[in-house]
Amino acid sequence: MNQSVAIVSYFSTGAYDTNTVNEDEILSGILDDLGVPNRIVAWSDPSVNWEDFSFLLVKSVWDYFDYYPEFLTWIEKIKELGIPVLNDLDTIRWNSNKAYLLEIEERGFPVIAGKLLEKGSKASLTEIQKAMSSDIVVVKPLISGGAKNTLKIPLIDWGNYSDKVDHLLENESFLVQPYIREVAEVGEYSMIFFNGKLSHAVLKTPAKEDFRVQHYFGGTIQVIEPSPEMLESAKSFVREFASNSLYARVDGVMVDGKFHLMELELIEPYLFLALTPQAIPNYIQALSERLL
Repeated sequence: MNQSVAIVSYFSTGAYDTNTVNEDEILSGILDDLGVPNRIVAWSDPSVNWEDFSFLLVKSVWDYFDYYPEFLTWIEKIKELGIPVLNDLDTIRWNSNKAYLLEIEERGFPVIAGKLLEKGSKASLTEIQKAMSSDIVVVKPLISGGAKNTLKIPLIDWGNYSDKVDHLLENESFLVQPYIREVAEVGEYSMIFFNGKLSHAVLKTPAKEDFRVQHYFGGTIQVIEPSPEMLESAKSFVREFASNSLYARVDGVMVDGKFHLMELELIEPYLFLALTPQAIPNYIQALSERLL
């Protein structure tokens, strides 16, 4: 077996990586500098012989939710081969379904979790109103990314959306969450950790009149220094749910002066490596600790 690392990516169609710095290439360059042979490969490429690699580093499997059954099959195949993977495959599988947010909420952590809408069910406005503290909700697939099939719905207008939601529920389960006005007014914070230590943090602000913070929807990103309280809250999520992870991105929002988790990104987060000088050195240090 070659002593080499597979940087696990995806077949890009431009849907999820428009106007981004190619962090796969950055990672490959880091490994080159460390003297670690590596190759960027798509997780779904049938021509890849995974046993050629001594280590897999999952970086940008940005279409896994579009091919979820196949992705779960791939995870099981890699587990059977026994190839070491970062982040580990059990963590990735757990994190791939947004039901993990409900689990974190049940553990008593501050999180914007929401209410589960099961596949094949009919969404009940009455039940949603009981569960939500907001008069506007966001409906998103339980297995998704990149704001795919995500709807912002004022509950007063639910009747105009109910058929569409029920139609979407025919194919998959969804999560309905309260609309957090602070995301639009202030933004969503992302804190990036390597081997459990904070590397850097950013604030993602959506475009005017939008609620999606992703850069490809016109959002803006700025480097920030998290407050001690925000950082300690983010650390608590990493300690409890991502203690063995090479990378973790904690996305959240400040509500009434308290940091609430929006997403714990442990599969394929964009790491904002090009935005701040310490990001790449911190990543190099973390990779050295794992691979050398």
